[in-house]
Amino acid sequence: MEVPRLIDREHETAVLRGLADRGRPALALVRGRRRVGKTYLLSQLWNQRRALYFVASATTPEINRQVLVQTAAQWAGVDLRPEDHPTWRLVFRSLFAMRPDEPIVVILDEFQYLAAGPDGLREVASELNAVWESETQRTAGVLVVLCGSAVRTLAVLEQGGSPLYGRLDASLVLVPFDYYDSAQMLRGYSMRDRINLYAALGGLPANLAEIDAANGADQNIVKLALAPDGIVRTRVHTQLDQEEGLRQTQQYRAVLAGIGLGARTVGEIASKMGRSADSALKRLVAQLEDLSYLTSELDFGESRTRGLRYRLADPAARFHYRIALPAESAAVAFGAQHIWSTEIRPEIFPAYVGAHVFEDIARQAYLRRAVDAGLPLVPHWQRWQGTDRSGAGIDVDMVGRTIDGGLVTGSVKYRGRQATARTYLEHEHALRRLAASGRGWARQALQPSSPFFFLSAGGFAPSFHEACEPARDVIAWTLRDIFKPELRR
Repeated sequence: MEVPRLIDREHETAVLRGLADRGRPALALVRGRRRVGKTYLLSQLWNQRRALYFVASATTPEINRQVLVQTAAQWAGVDLRPEDHPTWRLVFRSLFAMRPDEPIVVILDEFQYLAAGPDGLREVASELNAVWESETQRTAGVLVVLCGSAVRTLAVLEQGGSPLYGRLDASLVLVPFDYYDSAQMLRGYSMRDRINLYAALGGLPANLAEIDAANGADQNIVKLALAPDGIVRTRVHTQLDQEEGLRQTQQYRAVLAGIGLGARTVGEIASKMGRSADSALKRLVAQLEDLSYLTSELDFGESRTRGLRYRLADPAARFHYRIALPAESAAVAFGAQHIWSTEIRPEIFPAYVGAHVFEDIARQAYLRRAVDAGLPLVPHWQRWQGTDRSGAGIDVDMVGRTIDGGLVTGSVKYRGRQATARTYLEHEHALRRLAASGRGWARQALQPSSPFFFLSAGGFAPSFHEACEPARDVIAWTLRDIFKPELRR
């Protein structure tokens, strides 16, 4: 049977298959949030004859130990009995000795459920290590993959002090798809529809898999993310409740809602929640960032002690807390489709995509294509938002330092109309105002050697190109540029 095509998992595939085929024991750790595609990836790499795949359940270690022994016995066709395996050391000894003359793979998914808490996990890891370090009667290789969605818990396994520290041959973290890989699951939709679907559903493969290709993008967004019973909406709303060891999730959810509704600093979040910006709130925010629900941002050139802002990391969460949640009562009263068509789709949603998602897409596209397109390499993008010397507001969508010390700045437009000379001149004028206000990096950005980068969903009018300074390198991309396989500068 032909293995289904995998999207954006080439590196992980090569690493894991390489370890499985090298002919000697190997141990790998695979982590990633729920529904990011861990199970699908691991289930596609090897056939059932070669790989034992076991998913632990959120029951008790004792039940999981018994079920694992029974599953292994059935898979290997041998007589293994739970009553003969009262400890994890005996279980691992039997697992690693199965089919000694064949190269096998043992996948232990949701590995954290084999133990009761962090201390128990350390004990299980210690038992595994004891067997791993002993001599096993095998003439063929074995790859053991420890996998799970408790990202923080499993990360401890590779840290100093863990029984498995230094034992892992590979540690892989699966992340959600970016805009381009998400689009590979959205064949048949227009480029703008693919962006809209990514903006509403995010890059989790499981969310994208819920899309009904027989329906349009708007219908899918309404059904999955806006309707009160939408499956993606439900997942976003309940995902905090599934985090291991997290208590009082309503407080964490309130932080996410506050940020979704426009709060960016700890003080603004506190104001939205009606509480003080104390150390307890700061701990909540820090923990959400640690769990990858939030990302922190700084204006380019600023330190973390000044201007630190937060935003929701997942586009699906941004859509939920900024659009779906405020529209909940109206969607119940008048129907999600009606509210979408009359209130959200005409103005609110395009503004949301332009302000909260399209800049991310621009950064992703540049990082993805810079090498092949021969562009200056910018490892980390930021933005700048503040005021000039007179107090007038200034926004610069993209600012990035190149690996050789250069500077690239840019402007991103999601609107349907073409970018004109005004787009170019406004960006240049913003840099001049910042330079006049004492921002040294803005003076460097105005030098002809510093490229300007523009991404316009509506394309570019002739006046835009006419306004470009001849001596300056200008990178001007449209949607076709960010979606085609190769770019030419």
